[in-house]
Amino acid sequence: MKLTPALLSVFLLAGPALAQSKDKIMVGVVGSLTGAEATFGQSTRRGVELAIEEVNAKGGWKGRMLEAKSYDDQGKPEEAATATTRLIAQDKVAIVLGEVASSRSLAMAPIAEANKVPMITPSSTNPRVTKDGGKVRNWVFRVCFIDPFQGTVMAKFARETLKLKNVAILRDVGNDYSMGLSDFFTDKFKALGGTIVADESYKAGDQDFKAQLTSIKGKKPEAIYTPGYYTDIGLIARQARELNINQPLLGGDGWDSSKLYEIGGSALEGYYFSNHYSTDDPSPAIQNFIKTYKAKYKETPDAIAALGYDALMIFVDALNRAGKTEGEALRRALASTKGFKGVTGVVTIDADHNAVKPAVVLKISGKKPQYAATIKP
Repeated sequence: MKLTPALLSVFLLAGPALAQSKDKIMVGVVGSLTGAEATFGQSTRRGVELAIEEVNAKGGWKGRMLEAKSYDDQGKPEEAATATTRLIAQDKVAIVLGEVASSRSLAMAPIAEANKVPMITPSSTNPRVTKDGGKVRNWVFRVCFIDPFQGTVMAKFARETLKLKNVAILRDVGNDYSMGLSDFFTDKFKALGGTIVADESYKAGDQDFKAQLTSIKGKKPEAIYTPGYYTDIGLIARQARELNINQPLLGGDGWDSSKLYEIGGSALEGYYFSNHYSTDDPSPAIQNFIKTYKAKYKETPDAIAALGYDALMIFVDALNRAGKTEGEALRRALASTKGFKGVTGVVTIDADHNAVKPAVVLKISGKKPQYAATIKP
């Protein structure tokens, strides 16, 4: 019989996991290692593991080596919840890192909160991940910016930099991430004097977007805001070009995957998306991270990998300030993170446990993203 999150929760501890080995600190990682969005989980795990290697090469934390325990949630919220339960109840992790997708982090967060085990999502941008209604989840944090900021970033870029007046929306109605970004973009774009001329929808996994794109084309927008995941965006881009829609698509960090360019090819040329960092940044810290990552994994790290790396390093920074691997001291140390110099920017955790940091806008040119602008909070 398969254990559901509810059944597994029977075995959960009333407090934080106390059975940490004297010579190891277990780090739990949850991600989509298989399934439609597998690059998200794979990139996160690689970023985390690279950071762990660097920490262990310097002697670990007070002589204790860090070790990652990863579970594949197959891109399913219920599997993400099960994995979180298992990490806390069976593997006795000091922290849970994950997920990328907000819908899956939303399934994980209540479990971490109930069991008083810290959880850091590297990349989930939906505000509800760290807040349950109006109440902040004490044990849940993130190292990425949130949707209200990311949606605002692209609205400002569209209105003030590209000077666009009329924009259409194409959103994934089954995705908390896509819905949130679309709403925040819409509100800001209108506040800046722009007009949303169409608002169409699809569901992840759809193969034919031509009906929605044809409807949008008839409204004559100057751009289409499409904050979905790379698996769908590549197909949407190709079908837009087939319909002679030459206006740019605009998107968010869910676009960021090498697979996007395999799917969309040259159809993506001239499109823009918001993201957490740019590989064009000459910062020594960023370029050293890229060099080390490429040497180990034979590919350029995407932003998801960089955020996974930062999440682990922020955990270690909190350990140094807390002086212990569990309990209230560690929670307070994470909450008081200020001015942490990460690969994806200087991170300060605010009162809602969100990362206050800049965003970049990238333009796709020659089948790769290139730096276009930085937008600060």
